[in-house]
Amino acid sequence: MQSFRHELEDLNNPVVEKDIIELERKIRLFREGKIDEEKFRSLRLARGVYGQRQPGVQMIRIKIPYGKLNVAQLRRIADVADEYSNGNLHTTTRQDIQIHYVSLDRTPQLWADLEKDAITLREACGNTVRNITASYLAGIDPNEVFDVSPYAHALFDYFLRHPVGQELGRKFKIAFSSGEKDDAFTFMHDLGFIPKVIIENGEEQRGFKVVLGGGLGAQPVLAKTAFEFLHEDQIIPFTEGVIRVFDRHGERARRHKARIKFLIEEIGLEKFLTLVKEEQKALRVQSFKIDRHKVPVAVLPKNKKAPHVEDLDIDAYDAWLKTNVIEQKQRGYFAVKIRLSTGDFSTTAARQLASLVEDFAGDDIRITINQGLLLKFILPENLPFVFHQLNAIGLAEPGFDSALDITSCPGTDTCNLGITSSYGITRELERVIKSEYPELIYNNDIKIRISGCMNSCGQHTIANIGFHGSTLKSGQLVVPALQVLLGGGPLGNGEGKISDKVIKVPAKRGPAVLRTLLNDYEEYSEEQEYFNAYYERKGEKYFYDLLKPLASTETILPEELIDWGHDETYKQAIGVGECAGVAIDLVATMLFETEEKLLSAKESFEEGRFADSIYFSYSTLVSGAKAWLVNHGIKTNSQHGIIKDFEIHAEDTFFAGQSFSSIAFAIRDREPDQQFAASYLEQALQFFDQLKQLRQPQIAAQLN
Repeated sequence: MQSFRHELEDLNNPVVEKDIIELERKIRLFREGKIDEEKFRSLRLARGVYGQRQPGVQMIRIKIPYGKLNVAQLRRIADVADEYSNGNLHTTTRQDIQIHYVSLDRTPQLWADLEKDAITLREACGNTVRNITASYLAGIDPNEVFDVSPYAHALFDYFLRHPVGQELGRKFKIAFSSGEKDDAFTFMHDLGFIPKVIIENGEEQRGFKVVLGGGLGAQPVLAKTAFEFLHEDQIIPFTEGVIRVFDRHGERARRHKARIKFLIEEIGLEKFLTLVKEEQKALRVQSFKIDRHKVPVAVLPKNKKAPHVEDLDIDAYDAWLKTNVIEQKQRGYFAVKIRLSTGDFSTTAARQLASLVEDFAGDDIRITINQGLLLKFILPENLPFVFHQLNAIGLAEPGFDSALDITSCPGTDTCNLGITSSYGITRELERVIKSEYPELIYNNDIKIRISGCMNSCGQHTIANIGFHGSTLKSGQLVVPALQVLLGGGPLGNGEGKISDKVIKVPAKRGPAVLRTLLNDYEEYSEEQEYFNAYYERKGEKYFYDLLKPLASTETILPEELIDWGHDETYKQAIGVGECAGVAIDLVATMLFETEEKLLSAKESFEEGRFADSIYFSYSTLVSGAKAWLVNHGIKTNSQHGIIKDFEIHAEDTFFAGQSFSSIAFAIRDREPDQQFAASYLEQALQFFDQLKQLRQPQIAAQLN
């Protein structure tokens, strides 16, 4: 333990040090039964620690802002994966890296090791502002409006550990695209930004089209346009206002209705934007100038000439050049895209890749939203050697972002919510395409996406051809199945189309579904007709009838009762994966959490962070009110609802002559200066002291 604390001091970052020590302390309290399981789950998820399907181990999600890694960070992650996990790295559609099979008790040390190269787990999971994604070609795309990397970085930096984003009703996702092509899929995000340039008073002004309230999952919703143009210095204030409104008014009781898309659907976009405007006075900043140079240009290779490759496989090299290599907007340099099957690569390959980048590419590796990797600033004369080296470690497969490049989540391999195997069917469909439709490595129109359940982690709801895990009944038998979805994808400029649910088939018939669709498209599509245009022309009913013979469960074969990648007969089950906790006093736990918020308010005030102190004081009021209501058997939901219910049932007990809502909602109406922070903190302190005094007789009665 002493060694662990000493290593934290070496980080020379007291904020990070405190965070890691807090995780360690909460794990200990949870093991001792002093923290409720649900509260502990919320805390560890906000620190990137996610329960796996397999009991007793965790998935660790490493937050990689807009997918940007340097060589030192890649090596560090590889070392950590070898030390704490199984030596495999998994890239995600949010440009994160995940490692699996980690002991809960070792997660604080793991986090400390990562932080030695400025890598965080903070807010990688949970009801927080999740990893901010961006176009993987940002900075090198010949067609980009401007490089959005500094803007994505600014939002990441601003909202990391921001009190407004720590305990939302559900997760909050933000994306930046480089242009109207919308290659970061802003249309399916809670908040999306597309760069625009206008001329004002004869000068060029940067800004963004802003879309709001999108999301996938079981009930996908397309984002709505909030602004056609928002000046660059307003994107952070606007984002903070949006999150504050979501935090206060968002659903809390019904998890499946707790995303911001449902709040906007309920009250309307106009009302939502009005609420955001009402938060303006209380924000940390009224304007935030983005440092456009915060993300430096990658360190370029030192004009090192690569060795000549004697035995170059010309055919393989040509296919790789056509599908995985593009010329950058910086003349004379090329970028190399790396396709990763199921988003997986080994730590051995990661280290070899790091050495290759160190010698022959810019020190700026990007994780792509289709679970691949991107290398930058490679000289054309070095491309044969780069291909040769990548090929030697299994990272030169052609067909990046093609029909062969299937996006998939882990499914039942590790996820608690998985219904069927995503990896198994993905590998089989890749095999079918490689062996039977090899020309599809050059097809960038058809995108195949697979999820293990309806939650769309594999983004099946925006696929040209999508599948998600499900089940079918055949008499008394439960058959692993795939829901087939068709016709989705981006339309450009913040607009998109949700895939149609067409039909459900036994999972083992997935390859037959793919063959049927591809053969029909090849035979009946018109010249130069894209797949989605073909689907729209033919219509959903046509494809239902086309695939209906494959959906019949009247003659289920024995092998169809076994899911892909498994040997045993399918049995639907929800994985355990979460540590068990003893039953404890829920209200006591809530008061414990309230006190921690109060301590954070005090600490922030003492450090001169008055806006943060005010928000923590507000959270103290809401959390304490919720504890009182729950203690009196009154159901709670949104923060706004808690404040109103407390005012009805309890305010005379606490605030004679002053309404609880006027106290709580002062956060919205006052500027975050020192004077208000001090008075607001004093009200929170008095409120908590009263709660404790009222609670003492109950505790005494329980002890007797």
